[in-house]
Amino acid sequence: MMRFGIVTIFPEFFVPFFTGGILGKAIASGLVAETCLSPRLFATDKHRSVDDEPYGGGGGMVMRPGPIISAVENLEALHGVSRRILLTPSGTPFTQNDAVRLSSERHIVLVCGRYEGIDERVSAQMCEELSIGDFVLMGGETAAMAVIECIARLVPGVLGNPISSVQESFNEGLLEHPHFTRPVSFRGQHVPEVLRSGDHQQIAAWRRAQSLARTRARRPDLLSKHRDPSIEEVVATRTKKPL
Repeated sequence: MMRFGIVTIFPEFFVPFFTGGILGKAIASGLVAETCLSPRLFATDKHRSVDDEPYGGGGGMVMRPGPIISAVENLEALHGVSRRILLTPSGTPFTQNDAVRLSSERHIVLVCGRYEGIDERVSAQMCEELSIGDFVLMGGETAAMAVIECIARLVPGVLGNPISSVQESFNEGLLEHPHFTRPVSFRGQHVPEVLRSGDHQQIAAWRRAQSLARTRARRPDLLSKHRDPSIEEVVATRTKKPL
């Protein structure tokens, strides 16, 4: 079982997230578990304050280290040692490879920041810091949901079709090929004949070529990271614009 602990001042944000869809079913079946804990429970003043003015001045408030670390330690006291992750715009970019790596963990605690930021001393108590992109959110809750969903779908049994977690974008370092379903024709656009041919070898070749062409057009940076020596040859001879 994979367990997620979330340190957040807004645990109510996660109620619909953990009760609906595939993730809700995974939790109901015992494949995934979650615990949301507010650092306000560990604040020491009568107002349950978790933030304060920054040293050195400046705009905004900074989250105090004490309540956050106490919440993390409480989660570990309940469920065992965890992989502690701070979600922050200054963290390492989160990728599919990270999701695969983290899917082998038994307990992951995600710390969601708010306000202007989190006291730097929290970082020293973390295992790693992750970012979901070069932009700033109002808090780490949305980022935590993205990371959880990406990891949880890799837990064996969560997806009905295990192939779904393998044949998808980024698993091979490339964008995924186009998908089609019924009807055959929609507003002047048609399902490629090869996909209706029943020739699985040709279909696989078409999908591979489309994946390479789409990656070259939209994310050429990924091609430089791909280890397949045949890529440049295939891409160089590919003239059809990806769908």
